[in-house]
Amino acid sequence: MPDNQLGEFLRARRAALRPQDVGMPGHGVRRVTGLRREEVAVLAGVNADYYTRLEQGRERNPSAQVLDALGRALRLDSDACAHLHQLAGTVPSVPLTPTAPDHVGPALRQLLDGCPGAPAFVINRTLDILAANALARALYSPFEEPDNLARMVFLDPAGRRFHTRWGRTAQTVVAHLRSLVRDLTEHSADFTRLWNTHAVRGKTLDAKDFLHPDVGPLTLTYQAFDVREAPGQQLVVYQAEPATRSAQALTLLGTLHATAEWC
Repeated sequence: MPDNQLGEFLRARRAALRPQDVGMPGHGVRRVTGLRREEVAVLAGVNADYYTRLEQGRERNPSAQVLDALGRALRLDSDACAHLHQLAGTVPSVPLTPTAPDHVGPALRQLLDGCPGAPAFVINRTLDILAANALARALYSPFEEPDNLARMVFLDPAGRRFHTRWGRTAQTVVAHLRSLVRDLTEHSADFTRLWNTHAVRGKTLDAKDFLHPDVGPLTLTYQAFDVREAPGQQLVVYQAEPATRSAQALTLLGTLHATAEWC
């Protein structure tokens, strides 16, 4: 059977939208989940038969303009739009950000080390950890090799204990990572199942719950910042709510690992 990832992606994203999400009436019994193909075609300004052929894999050469219109119709964010173009082998109207080198500049490393009270680290598009400050290394010390967030969640035995809301964390990782997955799909059935949901999004702002063997439960929020000098890299910073048990535990964690490094 011919590969039809583009069609699968379009169907998945169409099914995720309700008529009211796009300003359409949703009255009556609907035989399909989400939008109908005809509704997507109307929103994108394309022929309904042409859109059907795209989903079915009978049309494999859509223009960049058509894909841009479908991205707007399906309410795709920039990450998902880029993935849509990648599946079709086209270049979007706004050029894709070039892949960042796996090199963290000295100024960014200095910034990491200048945040001793917050775990901070730099990742690339495939969730490799390129650099981390001392507290981030302490936070991820339960992992055998804290080198890639996806591998740590799915392949490291510590992943399910450390991430107390493992299912939510796993969904976030899969939604973020839509390339270079061969190694994960060969070793994790959970990753393969979530991969097939066709969700795409980047890491921005959220809360995470951890269970660290040295200091116990931690609830931390994170924010991610694009690194302008290295497009594709992100600086991720975790923080605990002030005057909470998590804040006290985070301070204790830093002290414990600083002491261990001197001993």
